[in-house]
Amino acid sequence: MNPTYVDKGELQIFVTEGENPVPIPGARVRVSDPSSGQIVAEVSTDASGQTPFLELPAPPIELSVAEGEVGRPYAVYNVTISAEGRQTLHIGGAEVLPTGRSIQRAALPPEGPGFNVRNLLLPPHALWGEPSSREPEAEVKPLPAPEGLVVLPEPVIPEYIVVHAGRPEDASAPNYWVRFKDYIKNVACSEIYSTWKTEAIKANVLAIISFTLNRVYTEWYRGKGYDFTVTNSTAFDQSFSYGRTIFEEIGVVVDDLFTTYVTKEGIAQPLFTQYCDGRRVQCGGLSQWGSQALGEQGWDAVSILRKYYGSEIYLKSAEKVEGVPISYGGEVLSLGSEGEAVRTIQGQLNYISAKFPAIPKIPADGVYGPATQEAVTVFQQVFHLPQTGSVDFACWYEISNVFVAVTEMA
Repeated sequence: MNPTYVDKGELQIFVTEGENPVPIPGARVRVSDPSSGQIVAEVSTDASGQTPFLELPAPPIELSVAEGEVGRPYAVYNVTISAEGRQTLHIGGAEVLPTGRSIQRAALPPEGPGFNVRNLLLPPHALWGEPSSREPEAEVKPLPAPEGLVVLPEPVIPEYIVVHAGRPEDASAPNYWVRFKDYIKNVACSEIYSTWKTEAIKANVLAIISFTLNRVYTEWYRGKGYDFTVTNSTAFDQSFSYGRTIFEEIGVVVDDLFTTYVTKEGIAQPLFTQYCDGRRVQCGGLSQWGSQALGEQGWDAVSILRKYYGSEIYLKSAEKVEGVPISYGGEVLSLGSEGEAVRTIQGQLNYISAKFPAIPKIPADGVYGPATQEAVTVFQQVFHLPQTGSVDFACWYEISNVFVAVTEMA
């Protein structure tokens, strides 16, 4: 093991049946150090398809929080996953940051003809890999013609983003359908580090959401005759890596902010919030390393965004999230709450528990009692939310997201 790895981070492997959310219990997981081939952990998944969080060596935290430090700021590990009746999956390059928690999803297709395992060699993090600069674009863009796909006066959060894995003109590159929130988490974990100050993470996540929603709302690529929403080429858009490691700390921020975007008075669209690393590439928008430096100085997320995009910008929330059965009503549900919103959550949790048996079944009586609190807490643990036992905005939509995914699979 690299002698400079003096800190520790944690890695969990979450194993599911192919691309659907059904967990695979009892899967065998081996984690190894790619530099030496040494096996550092061998574990099995629990009833939720998850391993324990494994404590693993990681580089000094200073490398990932201060601009100008030399050396890769995260450790990489190889992971091999196998299960009875399933193809074996090899993942190279799972990332572990010091003091942080990493979650690596692993989709195992069944054995047999017609199912092909997709072994993954994850690319370097965007802040560490080869730099790529985007051509400047206008913050506010022309809207599509009335016969286009945009029919609502306000932006909505789409259920899916179609990501083209290459340059726009590369017809051989595949398209991936990715749920919106999962896409934002993937991009944020590809673009910034979870060791950064929380307000800096928030500022970057808001820029990523606004960038994405501008592409959606203006039909940027559809208007050019393409059949996708955005590319993963950083010469044009944002870094996205199919199957990449997700940092729990960044995921929590995305869960809280995924309907919020940056805009200005007098425009209907989310601002096209260009950004760059600010170290190797300069641009007219947010500097990623600059935002972290401001976070270290105590700046809040909105102040950071105003420094780069102007004092007139403000945050706005989309009122509609596509693909969810019922929108969040605004009330935090907790012990003593009653009504249809509670009954909705109870019914959805019971449906989810058929696939995730660690979540206990509860009476769908519309009363938020101790049993409902326990079921919510277990759900939050399994899906990497703060374990409050209450249903707030982030928890409501994560329950809805999992419920819809499980329902679509049934």
